[in-house]
Amino acid sequence: MASKGVSLKVKGKSSASKSKGSSSSSSSDEKSMCKALKDWSNWGLKKAKVIAHYGFIPLVIIIGMNSEPKPSLSQLLSPV
Repeated sequence: MASKGVSLKVKGKSSASKSKGSSSSSSSDEKSMCKALKDWSNWGLKKAKVIAHYGFIPLVIIIGMNSEPKPSLSQLLSPV
């Protein structure tokens, strides 16, 4: 499946509708800050997805090992 070129647009006022007193450098600073925020949030969500994916089953096994009555590892992993 071919992916389409999707770009995320920044919501809010455009630089044309800002007051005359604001400079273009502040607009570029806002854009770079918004891009940095998107990059960091993307990075964090990707890491959280990997942690949740590979950490769920070991977490269940650890919780099962610490419950009463204490089962052996083979009892935890067997389907019966």
